[in-house]
Amino acid sequence: GRAVPDLAQPPAVCFSSDLPVATGHFEDQGNAPLSAFYSPALGEPNLVPRASEAVALIPMADPGEKGSPLSSRWIDLASPSRSLVSACMGDQRIPVDLPEGVVNTITQSRAPSTRRLYASKWSVFSKWCATKSLDPRACGVPRVLSFLQELLEKGRSPSTLKVYVAAIAAFAETTRGRAIGRNGLIIRFLRGARRMNPPRPPSVPIWDLSLVLEALKAFPFEPLESVDLKYLSLKTVFLIALSSVKRVGDFHALSVSPACLEFGPNDSKVILRPRHGYIPKAIGTPFRAQVISLSALPASVNGDRDILLCPVRAMRVYITRSAAFRRSEQLFVSFGGRTRGLAASKQSLSRWIVDAIAAAYASKHLQCPLGIRAHSTRGMASSWAWSSGISIHDICMAAGWASPSTFVRFYNLEVPALQAKLLSV
Repeated sequence: GRAVPDLAQPPAVCFSSDLPVATGHFEDQGNAPLSAFYSPALGEPNLVPRASEAVALIPMADPGEKGSPLSSRWIDLASPSRSLVSACMGDQRIPVDLPEGVVNTITQSRAPSTRRLYASKWSVFSKWCATKSLDPRACGVPRVLSFLQELLEKGRSPSTLKVYVAAIAAFAETTRGRAIGRNGLIIRFLRGARRMNPPRPPSVPIWDLSLVLEALKAFPFEPLESVDLKYLSLKTVFLIALSSVKRVGDFHALSVSPACLEFGPNDSKVILRPRHGYIPKAIGTPFRAQVISLSALPASVNGDRDILLCPVRAMRVYITRSAAFRRSEQLFVSFGGRTRGLAASKQSLSRWIVDAIAAAYASKHLQCPLGIRAHSTRGMASSWAWSSGISIHDICMAAGWASPSTFVRFYNLEVPALQAKLLSV
């Protein structure tokens, strides 16, 4: 067994690791439950705090509508007439004489979400140019700088300005053979904007993980077998998000089909695999890392109530209860209204995570902090795991981060200080 670090008995956090587990039946490649303190040498790390339809193969790009062929030498992928990509999925201009398969492959060089984001930013820039009677594709660096300055004065962050520059570069013509984003003045402008407005990533959690986990062990989240489907869904999604340290997009791709879902003997663990063809947002992430392996929490560690936070138990109950109305093989389905039983969207899953935190605070008769985002669970879970003795390398493997600097810069919260504070209360 792994020695428990003497750290104020933080909420037991199970971390999912990407290290393969040498077992006969299971290939633990993705997110093993960060059963950090009790798992043997992180071979099967588990990261869930123990507090104190057939899955439609959704195309990665819109199939698009068929339109009349363009006679110009270039094809604008932002144009609604393009047969391969719709307007919201525009990417960049490609020679019209390329085979359709080649164009489709080039289009996939950016994630669908990135293409949608770029199209949105390009639309804003195009409207700005229209008010000044300018051609957005050939307005020149000075005009682009004026546009960026207006955004900066409106309070847009330097990182947002970088997205605008990338979007403009994807659609606009090059200047003297050089893309807008590589122009010296643009680079210096962005550098100056960052110097004037340095990023201030949060260093202290805005919500209390211990409080939320304690609330999840009582009404309205328990008993799972009889609570409202809404709270069963909220709790299950929250525990999966916390224990896997994955993006919402990653567990949105999970399925209940036998090829994607597998429980261990006596529900000792659960293996979750994304649907066939799923491509993660960070393409550099090893595909094996997308497999999530979560181990059941032992009921005898901190008392019988700890089992109420077991993600495997929550998953089993959720799948059993949702089977009666399920109309999709996607793992998480809507629990009410006209969409009951249909696949839940990524936006819905994000909202469920936030709603779970808000409901936990409400059950304790406390005001929920403002500004909570679903993505904050990644920082919270990884920080608790690190403060409990899990190495940064293992945390990054579980989360799918390319380098430890990602955790250090954006997700490392001052959890040890909070643990000490909790002890003194």
